[in-house]
Amino acid sequence: MDNKEVVLLKKALERQKKARVQAEQILESKSKELYDVAFHLKESNARLENLICTKTTELDGAFVNIIDSYVVMDLQFNVISMNSAAKEFFGYDAGEEFVNLSKLVHPDYLEYNLNYMKNLLQYGTFNKYRSKLILNDKSVKLVEINGSLIYDKDKNPVAAHGIVRDITRDEEVKHLLSAQKKQLDIIVENSPLGIILTNGGRIIRSNKTFEKLTGYTELELKKLNVSDISVADDVEESDALIKKMQSGEIDNFTLSKKYTCKDGSHLWAKTSVNVYKNEDDDIDYQVAMIEDISAQHELEVERTQLLEELEKSNKGLQEYAHIVSHDLKSPLRSISALATWLYDDYKDKLDENGVSQLRMMQEKVESMDKLIVGILKYSTVSSDNVHNTDVDVNEVIKEITDIIFIPDHVEVKIVKKLPTLFADKTKIHQLFQNFLSNAVVHIENEVGIVNIDYAETDTHWQFSIEDNGVGIPKEYHEKIFKIFQSVGNNERSTGIGLSIVKKVIDLYEGKVWLESAPGEGTTFYFTIKK
Repeated sequence: MDNKEVVLLKKALERQKKARVQAEQILESKSKELYDVAFHLKESNARLENLICTKTTELDGAFVNIIDSYVVMDLQFNVISMNSAAKEFFGYDAGEEFVNLSKLVHPDYLEYNLNYMKNLLQYGTFNKYRSKLILNDKSVKLVEINGSLIYDKDKNPVAAHGIVRDITRDEEVKHLLSAQKKQLDIIVENSPLGIILTNGGRIIRSNKTFEKLTGYTELELKKLNVSDISVADDVEESDALIKKMQSGEIDNFTLSKKYTCKDGSHLWAKTSVNVYKNEDDDIDYQVAMIEDISAQHELEVERTQLLEELEKSNKGLQEYAHIVSHDLKSPLRSISALATWLYDDYKDKLDENGVSQLRMMQEKVESMDKLIVGILKYSTVSSDNVHNTDVDVNEVIKEITDIIFIPDHVEVKIVKKLPTLFADKTKIHQLFQNFLSNAVVHIENEVGIVNIDYAETDTHWQFSIEDNGVGIPKEYHEKIFKIFQSVGNNERSTGIGLSIVKKVIDLYEGKVWLESAPGEGTTFYFTIKK
């Protein structure tokens, strides 16, 4: 090795030594820096733990018994402390296992969660922050969090704590109520009835039906009181009922009233009002259901007018019947008198045929007289001239059997004692007399029997009049109760008697029917309301 090479080696060794010294100096510097960092970090962590321990100790007394979850975490979302409610809710115990809250956030809420944490670091607190968490049991819960930062003595944020409230059920109930409200709104808006919600008489809500009925918009109605759209004649009655409702005497009422529509026309409506009270029993609202009865009211007005006209017509007919009766009877009496005079004056000069003709004339006059009397009686059977009193039917039967013609071979029997009715005696007399008069003259058997009996129901008296006479063919069972109708060609019958019977029975809300066949007798049944 020559001198040149030795010099080069010495120079290289010298450079190595210098480089080693420099590296040692750098390593020493970096080690000291690393040591200082580690020392400061350890000191900071100790302070953080100390501070958190102090704070959580102070807060544990306040939050340990609350039903909502309470959590303390560092700024990297690592849970440092949690109360028993939080352990039960999350399914984790931060004292025994590592728990990082950011790992529990539902993927849909990650970005939203990061934004809220930025707000927390910026403002130091957040209220009603909502998030969706996936718990240890894999269940998904919607939570509401109220939290704030924890600061050290130098006012540097070192941790955060907050209350986590499970609002999953609350949201389910809220959505359910929202759905029910939507359904109710659909029902209200599509109801055929008008509906308004009022408070103190002021309209605060209305449905489309009521707006359509009155011609007002909802906005226009909200500016009005119910009295503003009520016809003055109805306001007094409505106010009186509302006062009773406000005093607690009634909770609901129904009345028919008129509303004034926007175009000035009137709406007749059946209005049903219900009150809704709060927990203090004070009235919150009144709900009115309005049913348009304008058409029914027009019909009711027409019905009333028709009834009034019918009543006038009936009175006119009765007066006419009396006039006709008087006017017809007068010439009949004259004819009867002339026939009698002719018979007395010329009976010796007339042959048998002439005498027969005069007698036939007298019989026709008598028949005509009976017909007129019958028409007069029929026209007077109405509720206008009813005078109800206690009527002993036994006495009525006795009076009738004393005045009507009863053939010697016929006997009228009362099967058992008859009841006392509360009715018009004259009409009850007409009723039984027509039945008995028909029964006694249509018996051809050697021994004729007419039995009068009755039965009692909850609402009516049911009478029966049975005879063993000639009977009535089936085709006449309904016809005989119509005016001027009789069985066969019986010239002695006016065809009015049983029509009077039917009219009297109708007056007392009863029915009449018969059971009969030719040669088997007849039983008439009829009912009279008690």
